[in-house]
Amino acid sequence: MDVASSKAGPITGISSMAMRHVLAELSAAYERQSGQPVAIVSVGGVDAARRVGDGEAFDFVVLAADAIEQLAAGGHIDPGSRTDLARSPVAIAVAAGATRPDISNELALRDVVLRACSIGYSTGPSGAHLVGLFERWGIADAIAPRIVRAPPGVPVGTLVARGDVELGFQQLSELMHLPGIEVIGLLPAEIEVATVFSAATCTASNRAAAAKALLFFLASPEADAAKRRHGMEPACAGA
Repeated sequence: MDVASSKAGPITGISSMAMRHVLAELSAAYERQSGQPVAIVSVGGVDAARRVGDGEAFDFVVLAADAIEQLAAGGHIDPGSRTDLARSPVAIAVAAGATRPDISNELALRDVVLRACSIGYSTGPSGAHLVGLFERWGIADAIAPRIVRAPPGVPVGTLVARGDVELGFQQLSELMHLPGIEVIGLLPAEIEVATVFSAATCTASNRAAAAKALLFFLASPEADAAKRRHGMEPACAGA
Protein backbone atom coordinates (compact mmCIF):
# COMPACT_ATOMS: atom_id res chain seq x y z
CA MET A 1 0.00 0.00 0.00
CA ASP A 2 1.28 3.47 -0.95
CA VAL A 3 0.40 5.28 2.26
CA ALA A 4 1.57 8.68 1.02
CA SER A 5 -0.52 8.39 -2.14
CA SER A 6 -3.64 7.26 -0.31
CA LYS A 7 -3.30 10.11 2.20
CA ALA A 8 -3.31 12.55 -0.74
CA GLY A 9 -6.92 11.60 -1.35
CA PRO A 10 -8.64 9.75 -4.16
CA ILE A 11 -7.47 9.70 -7.73
CA THR A 12 -10.27 11.48 -9.58
CA GLY A 13 -11.63 10.56 -12.97
CA ILE A 14 -14.50 11.25 -15.32
CA SER A 15 -16.02 8.81 -17.78
CA SER A 16 -18.89 8.34 -20.19
CA MET A 17 -21.91 6.42 -18.95
CA ALA A 18 -21.05 3.32 -20.99
CA MET A 19 -18.06 2.57 -18.76
CA ARG A 20 -19.57 3.39 -15.38
CA HIS A 21 -20.38 -0.13 -14.18
CA VAL A 22 -17.08 -1.72 -15.15
CA LEU A 23 -15.10 1.22 -13.77
CA ALA A 24 -16.99 1.06 -10.47
CA GLU A 25 -16.11 -2.61 -10.08
CA LEU A 26 -12.49 -2.19 -11.15
CA SER A 27 -11.81 0.95 -9.11
CA ALA A 28 -13.09 -0.84 -6.00
CA ALA A 29 -10.81 -3.78 -6.79
CA TYR A 30 -7.86 -1.43 -7.28
CA GLU A 31 -8.50 0.28 -3.96
CA ARG A 32 -8.61 -3.10 -2.18
CA GLN A 33 -5.36 -4.11 -3.84
CA SER A 34 -3.40 -0.86 -3.54
CA GLY A 35 -5.05 1.10 -0.75
CA GLN A 36 -5.45 4.01 -3.17
CA PRO A 37 -9.02 5.40 -3.27
CA VAL A 38 -10.51 6.23 -6.66
CA ALA A 39 -13.45 8.58 -7.31
CA ILE A 40 -15.06 8.55 -10.76
CA VAL A 41 -17.86 10.75 -12.08
CA SER A 42 -19.83 9.20 -14.96
CA VAL A 43 -21.83 11.51 -17.22
CA GLY A 44 -22.77 11.74 -20.89
CA GLY A 45 -19.70 11.48 -23.11
CA VAL A 46 -20.25 14.92 -24.64
CA ASP A 47 -20.41 16.49 -21.17
CA ALA A 48 -17.35 14.56 -19.98
CA ALA A 49 -15.27 15.75 -22.93
CA ARG A 50 -16.45 19.32 -22.42
CA ARG A 51 -15.55 19.31 -18.73
CA VAL A 52 -12.06 18.00 -19.41
CA GLY A 53 -11.68 20.50 -22.24
CA ASP A 54 -12.71 23.29 -19.86
CA GLY A 55 -9.80 22.31 -17.60
CA GLU A 56 -11.80 20.80 -14.76
CA ALA A 57 -9.35 19.16 -12.35
CA PHE A 58 -9.59 15.43 -13.05
CA ASP A 59 -6.64 13.08 -12.91
CA PHE A 60 -7.84 10.87 -15.77
CA VAL A 61 -10.63 10.52 -18.30
CA VAL A 62 -12.24 7.49 -19.97
CA LEU A 63 -14.10 8.09 -23.23
CA ALA A 64 -14.59 6.69 -26.71
CA ALA A 65 -11.27 6.65 -28.56
CA ASP A 66 -12.23 9.43 -30.99
CA ALA A 67 -13.12 11.74 -28.11
CA ILE A 68 -9.77 11.01 -26.44
CA GLU A 69 -8.04 11.88 -29.72
CA GLN A 70 -9.86 15.21 -29.83
CA LEU A 71 -8.83 15.99 -26.25
CA ALA A 72 -5.24 15.13 -27.15
CA ALA A 73 -5.36 17.49 -30.13
CA GLY A 74 -6.54 20.24 -27.78
CA GLY A 75 -3.73 19.58 -25.30
CA HIS A 76 -6.11 18.48 -22.54
CA ILE A 77 -4.69 14.99 -21.99
CA ASP A 78 -1.24 13.44 -22.13
CA PRO A 79 -1.24 11.51 -25.42
CA GLY A 80 1.60 9.32 -24.21
CA SER A 81 -0.62 8.04 -21.39
CA ARG A 82 -3.46 6.92 -23.69
CA THR A 83 -4.50 3.35 -22.89
CA ASP A 84 -7.18 1.43 -24.77
CA LEU A 85 -9.36 -0.40 -22.24
CA ALA A 86 -12.35 -2.11 -23.81
CA ARG A 87 -14.42 -2.75 -26.92
CA SER A 88 -18.17 -2.32 -26.54
CA PRO A 89 -20.76 -3.59 -29.06
CA VAL A 90 -24.12 -1.97 -29.81
CA ALA A 91 -27.21 -3.87 -28.66
CA ILE A 92 -30.95 -3.58 -29.27
CA ALA A 93 -33.64 -3.58 -26.59
CA VAL A 94 -37.42 -3.71 -26.30
CA ALA A 95 -39.67 -3.45 -23.26
CA ALA A 96 -39.79 -6.51 -21.03
CA GLY A 97 -42.53 -8.85 -22.24
CA ALA A 98 -42.77 -7.26 -25.69
CA THR A 99 -42.64 -9.38 -28.84
CA ARG A 100 -39.08 -10.07 -29.93
CA PRO A 101 -38.70 -8.86 -33.51
CA ASP A 102 -36.47 -10.56 -36.07
CA ILE A 103 -33.08 -8.82 -36.12
CA SER A 104 -31.14 -11.76 -37.56
CA ASN A 105 -29.74 -9.83 -40.51
CA GLU A 106 -29.46 -6.31 -41.90
CA LEU A 107 -32.59 -6.47 -44.08
CA ALA A 108 -34.70 -7.85 -41.22
CA LEU A 109 -33.52 -5.09 -38.88
CA ARG A 110 -34.25 -2.42 -41.49
CA ASP A 111 -37.81 -3.69 -41.71
CA VAL A 112 -38.14 -3.72 -37.90
CA VAL A 113 -36.94 -0.10 -37.72
CA LEU A 114 -39.41 0.95 -40.44
CA ARG A 115 -42.30 -0.67 -38.54
CA ALA A 116 -41.36 0.67 -35.09
CA CYS A 117 -43.54 3.39 -33.63
CA SER A 118 -40.48 5.00 -32.03
CA ILE A 119 -36.73 4.45 -32.23
CA GLY A 120 -34.32 5.57 -29.53
CA TYR A 121 -30.58 6.03 -29.57
CA SER A 122 -27.97 8.06 -27.71
CA THR A 123 -25.75 11.02 -28.44
CA GLY A 124 -22.68 8.78 -28.21
CA PRO A 125 -20.79 6.68 -30.77
CA SER A 126 -23.62 4.16 -31.12
CA GLY A 127 -26.00 6.96 -32.08
CA ALA A 128 -23.60 8.31 -34.70
CA HIS A 129 -23.32 4.83 -36.22
CA LEU A 130 -27.10 4.50 -36.41
CA VAL A 131 -27.56 7.89 -38.06
CA GLY A 132 -25.16 6.81 -40.79
CA LEU A 133 -26.91 3.46 -41.08
CA PHE A 134 -30.37 5.00 -41.45
CA GLU A 135 -29.04 7.34 -44.13
CA ARG A 136 -27.41 4.46 -46.01
CA TRP A 137 -30.66 2.51 -45.85
CA GLY A 138 -32.47 5.50 -47.34
CA ILE A 139 -35.00 5.70 -44.48
CA ALA A 140 -33.69 8.65 -42.45
CA ASP A 141 -36.40 11.07 -43.61
CA ALA A 142 -39.19 8.52 -43.28
CA ILE A 143 -38.39 7.69 -39.64
CA ALA A 144 -37.28 11.18 -38.54
CA PRO A 145 -40.62 11.98 -36.78
CA ARG A 146 -40.28 8.75 -34.76
CA ILE A 147 -36.70 9.26 -33.59
CA VAL A 148 -36.14 9.87 -29.87
CA ARG A 149 -32.60 10.85 -29.04
CA ALA A 150 -31.84 10.31 -25.37
CA PRO A 151 -30.43 13.39 -23.61
CA PRO A 152 -26.75 13.11 -22.61
CA GLY A 153 -26.38 10.89 -19.56
CA VAL A 154 -29.86 9.34 -19.90
CA PRO A 155 -29.73 5.63 -20.80
CA VAL A 156 -31.84 4.73 -23.82
CA GLY A 157 -33.08 1.71 -21.85
CA THR A 158 -34.90 3.94 -19.37
CA LEU A 159 -36.90 5.40 -22.26
CA VAL A 160 -37.72 1.89 -23.44
CA ALA A 161 -38.72 0.75 -19.95
CA ARG A 162 -41.21 3.58 -19.45
CA GLY A 163 -42.75 3.20 -22.91
CA ASP A 164 -41.35 6.31 -24.56
CA VAL A 165 -39.39 4.22 -27.06
CA GLU A 166 -40.38 0.93 -28.72
CA LEU A 167 -36.96 0.01 -30.10
CA GLY A 168 -33.78 1.15 -28.36
CA PHE A 169 -30.16 1.06 -29.50
CA GLN A 170 -27.15 1.66 -27.24
CA GLN A 171 -23.94 0.09 -25.97
CA LEU A 172 -24.66 -3.35 -24.50
CA SER A 173 -22.94 -2.27 -21.28
CA GLU A 174 -25.56 0.47 -20.82
CA LEU A 175 -28.58 -1.70 -21.58
CA MET A 176 -27.81 -4.98 -19.85
CA HIS A 177 -28.19 -3.77 -16.25
CA LEU A 178 -31.48 -1.90 -16.62
CA PRO A 179 -34.80 -3.28 -15.33
CA GLY A 180 -37.94 -3.27 -17.43
CA ILE A 181 -36.28 -4.05 -20.75
CA GLU A 182 -35.09 -7.05 -22.69
CA VAL A 183 -31.90 -7.02 -24.73
CA ILE A 184 -32.79 -8.95 -27.89
CA GLY A 185 -29.34 -9.06 -29.41
CA LEU A 186 -26.49 -7.15 -31.00
CA LEU A 187 -26.51 -5.46 -34.36
CA PRO A 188 -26.35 -8.08 -37.13
CA ALA A 189 -22.86 -9.09 -38.23
CA GLU A 190 -23.07 -7.16 -41.51
CA ILE A 191 -23.47 -3.84 -39.70
CA GLU A 192 -21.98 -4.50 -36.30
CA VAL A 193 -19.75 -1.89 -34.71
CA ALA A 194 -17.71 -1.90 -31.53
CA THR A 195 -16.64 1.31 -29.82
CA VAL A 196 -13.17 1.33 -28.31
CA PHE A 197 -13.05 3.09 -24.96
CA SER A 198 -9.72 4.59 -23.97
CA ALA A 199 -8.26 6.28 -20.90
CA ALA A 200 -5.65 8.98 -20.47
CA THR A 201 -4.28 11.24 -17.78
CA CYS A 202 -5.46 14.84 -17.85
CA THR A 203 -3.00 17.70 -18.18
CA ALA A 204 -4.85 19.41 -15.32
CA SER A 205 -3.76 16.60 -12.97
CA ASN A 206 -0.91 16.93 -10.50
CA ARG A 207 -1.04 13.19 -9.76
CA ALA A 208 -0.15 11.79 -13.17
CA ALA A 209 2.02 8.98 -11.81
CA ALA A 210 -0.73 7.67 -9.53
CA ALA A 211 -3.28 7.93 -12.35
CA LYS A 212 -1.00 6.05 -14.75
CA ALA A 213 -0.64 3.23 -12.24
CA LEU A 214 -4.43 2.93 -12.13
CA LEU A 215 -4.68 2.93 -15.94
CA PHE A 216 -2.10 0.15 -16.09
CA PHE A 217 -4.33 -1.91 -13.81
CA LEU A 218 -7.47 -1.10 -15.83
CA ALA A 219 -5.77 -2.38 -19.00
CA SER A 220 -4.22 -5.46 -17.39
CA PRO A 221 -5.45 -9.05 -17.84
CA GLU A 222 -6.60 -8.84 -14.22
CA ALA A 223 -9.40 -6.54 -15.40
CA ASP A 224 -10.59 -8.73 -18.31
CA ALA A 225 -13.21 -10.75 -16.43
CA ALA A 226 -14.93 -7.62 -15.09
CA LYS A 227 -15.13 -6.15 -18.59
CA ARG A 228 -16.79 -9.31 -19.90
CA ARG A 229 -19.25 -9.32 -17.00
CA HIS A 230 -20.39 -5.89 -18.14
CA GLY A 231 -20.85 -6.72 -21.82
CA MET A 232 -17.45 -5.65 -23.10
CA GLU A 233 -14.30 -7.25 -24.43
CA PRO A 234 -10.75 -6.24 -23.51
CA ALA A 235 -9.43 -3.79 -26.09
CA CYS A 236 -6.65 -6.18 -27.03
CA ALA A 237 -9.02 -9.12 -27.68
CA GLY A 238 -8.59 -10.41 -31.18
CA ALA A 239 -5.72 -8.03 -31.85
